[in-house]
Amino acid sequence: MHGGGAARALADVRVVDFSAMIAGPYCTRWLSDLGADVIKVEPPEGDHMRHRPPLREGHSTFFGHLNAGKRFMALDLKQTEARELAERMIARADVVVEAFRPGVMQRLGLGSAEMRAKYPRLIYCSISGFGQSSGWSDRPAYGPVVHAASGFDFALGSDPSGQPRSATMPLADMLTAMFAAMSIQTALIYRRATGLGTEIDVNLMDSVLNVMPYEFQNAQQPIRQPRPVYRPMRARDGWILVTPINQRNFVNLCGVLGHPEWRADPELATEAARFAHWGAFMDRIEAWTLQHDAAECERVLTAGGVPCARYRDLREVLTDPQFAERDSFGTIHDPAGDFLATRLPFAFENVRPPTGETVSSLGADTAGVLRHDLGVGEAQLDELVGKGAAICSSEH
Repeated sequence: MHGGGAARALADVRVVDFSAMIAGPYCTRWLSDLGADVIKVEPPEGDHMRHRPPLREGHSTFFGHLNAGKRFMALDLKQTEARELAERMIARADVVVEAFRPGVMQRLGLGSAEMRAKYPRLIYCSISGFGQSSGWSDRPAYGPVVHAASGFDFALGSDPSGQPRSATMPLADMLTAMFAAMSIQTALIYRRATGLGTEIDVNLMDSVLNVMPYEFQNAQQPIRQPRPVYRPMRARDGWILVTPINQRNFVNLCGVLGHPEWRADPELATEAARFAHWGAFMDRIEAWTLQHDAAECERVLTAGGVPCARYRDLREVLTDPQFAERDSFGTIHDPAGDFLATRLPFAFENVRPPTGETVSSLGADTAGVLRHDLGVGEAQLDELVGKGAAICSSEH
């Protein structure tokens, strides 16, 4: 496989996805973007994210962003017949992804040890809040819980009363999705070499800890001088971030702002001096930005070799022509119409992996998977649907 063909490198990989919410589904959407055939297995009520806004005619674009490109089944795993169907699907799969609380899949008879004993080539990825075997394994865990418990929220800073800031985005879930996808692809390489699958244990807590190297080391060897924080600078009509990180940036900044004398100022001349007088340094820069519009600040500073960025909201970002030039977004279709979603942030010889084109309703592919993948006959299919073991929608 050469060049852009690498964008579909997982075309011979089948994934059965029992996960819900964010981390597992986003992981498997990325695998789908890289060519994998992903069958998402939902409970009768559907993944909770199907009902999360933004909604259009009852269809969640948030859910669609996380799940585009998959085939959608619905099974009631509380029923024996549904569990038997699930195992038949696992037997034909390369990868299983699940994100139940540790122990649930084992109680269903679909746990890693049992499935891998029967199917040695199977790669079985379990996603949880705190790992499959730890003192916290049984604790319920969502992203905000892990942000608080990991030290991440305090790392973001605190207000004058000492109250920690809270992350508003599900960073723990996004990071875990990324690490899960990376570990699955590593396991596929290992299987190609050995013929053996493996068990993967990835969790939100460890994922968050992995993006705090400075804070992790500072907790062990406290630093006397706090790390400088580049704060938003006020402009006449908005905000801008100015980041003169190294000495060359600083020299360029002095020229742009018309203050060459700063290069000899004992409070600014060296990196150590600037760190020691950080607040005053930021105030000096802001005295200049306050006299200009944010766009002008960005233009002048960038032209002068000073790293900076005007603060924009996502509505503005979506219309920036540079993202169309880079194929950064893909169009997805669900029963309510089209919407944009981000594509994977890399290209193979200028070919970006495409997003899945569609998001279907709950159970839209149940009948097709049972008929064509598992060879279930019409009479048995009617019986499974009648019992509620399998749920089908009218959408095909």
